Amino acid sequence: MIRLNQETTQEVLQSVKEGDMVTDTFSKTGLVESIEVIDEGIFRVFKFSLVTGREIVIKK
Repeated sequence: MIRLNQETTQEVLQSVKEGDMVTDTFSKTGLVESIEVIDEGIFRVFKFSLVTGREIVIKK
């Protein structure tokens, strides 16, 4: 299981793929259904949609 939070490195965030089990260490845990990466210039936003319908968003 991969923990996704603000301390997670960009290398780990980029290595997550569909089907991986992830958690935000609080209430969101599940398999990754889709991944969206948005480049906002200074920051990159990683949106991990889970099969449970929840979404984990990390801004790095």
